[in-house]
Amino acid sequence: MDIIKPRTLSGFMELLPDKQIKLEKMTQILRDTYASYGFAPLDTPAIEDAQILLAKGGGETEKQIYRFTKGDSDLALRFDLTVPLAKYVALHYNELAFPFRRYQISKVYRGERAQRGRFREFYQADIDIIGDGKLDILNEAEIPAIIYKVFAGFGLTRFQIRVNNRKILTGFYDMLGLGDKSGDIMRSVDKLDKIGPEKVKAILLEDCGLTEEQAEEILRFIAIRGTNAQVLEALEGYLGKNETFDVGVSELKAVTANLSAFGVPESNFAVDLTIARGLDYYTGTVYETALLDHPEIGSVCSGGRYDNLAGYYIDKPLPGVGISIGLTRLFYVLDEQGLLNPALPSAPADALVLPMTADMAPAIALAETLRSSGLRVQLYGEQKKFKQKMAYANKLGVPFAVLLGEDEMEKGLCSVKNMLSGEQLLLSPEDAAKLIKTAVTTQCPVILEK
Repeated sequence: MDIIKPRTLSGFMELLPDKQIKLEKMTQILRDTYASYGFAPLDTPAIEDAQILLAKGGGETEKQIYRFTKGDSDLALRFDLTVPLAKYVALHYNELAFPFRRYQISKVYRGERAQRGRFREFYQADIDIIGDGKLDILNEAEIPAIIYKVFAGFGLTRFQIRVNNRKILTGFYDMLGLGDKSGDIMRSVDKLDKIGPEKVKAILLEDCGLTEEQAEEILRFIAIRGTNAQVLEALEGYLGKNETFDVGVSELKAVTANLSAFGVPESNFAVDLTIARGLDYYTGTVYETALLDHPEIGSVCSGGRYDNLAGYYIDKPLPGVGISIGLTRLFYVLDEQGLLNPALPSAPADALVLPMTADMAPAIALAETLRSSGLRVQLYGEQKKFKQKMAYANKLGVPFAVLLGEDEMEKGLCSVKNMLSGEQLLLSPEDAAKLIKTAVTTQCPVILEK
């Protein structure tokens, strides 16, 4: 039989156990933070009816979607978690309590060109709040407060949540007589950080059909900078000319005021008129989050307010607001930049029990005693020499090896070896559990900023 060379498809990430454990730690921080704000966990099928997924997508989404047929069924892999959520809420409308708050951490699939830090299969970590008919503006301030808690929980401090409102942009383009082109303009402006103002201007002129004066006016408007108070003050100069614009400014003021009440430092959020988000379903507040010392990474968390997404599946207004963290990409770039904390425990077990006799029963009992204290314990069952057993412990990276030989069994004790310091103590199983528990429960962030 010919040996097939093992390979992983381009754009699909596989991690070795030590890094997978760090990714799981980040995932747990997300779950704990989301749950602390009253969000319920949710999962949706990876495969959906293509008609369902593409109801609101279209355009670039349709080009990237993995679509296939099975019998007479037209199927597709989910490309995000928001559209399946809209279907879910519409389907279970009568069974849910509103506002419905859910979080979901699942894989999504996009058939875009694979490149460094960009994957075709990747985890998204989403939270959304769905209202029945109405959804108060307070929710649009709570979402970035949760972003702040998540990134602080990772160990980051130098990050900024950038906030805008699409009503402001829509109203401003209406003032210029460009309301029918507002979607195209917003998608173009959304590329500003990636391609710069000159290339955005070229797109506005050539693709959107704007005049030189219109393009210049748009670039001047989105270039308004300063403190949050200064930007909001500058926006007041445009009030009274367009109702949609005025509503957007009012909502943006409410969000920034409530962010402070939620305990988000102003150093971690900023009003940024360049933020538009490329997807058409956003209708109000929009967010993007950047790592200040790594602008090349781009947005690591984005989202916003949407009012009409579920309208394709149910004849009821179900407004929502949410954000999505591209967890796989965030993990990849943090690892590449050397920002993941090397001191974070990454072994699959807190202790490795090494039997030194042929009789395994005492070692099994010892492992169960240690596990009963809440420790992660692996029992080594291979009949190898002592040197090989210790080499395995070293390669696994366990912080403690627990040795059980005839001398230890006669005394009802065990030898606990600290694999980092080399110190070895003779302890009762109960005292060994306490020692290991104290050592491994020391909290440290996943990320250490430099």
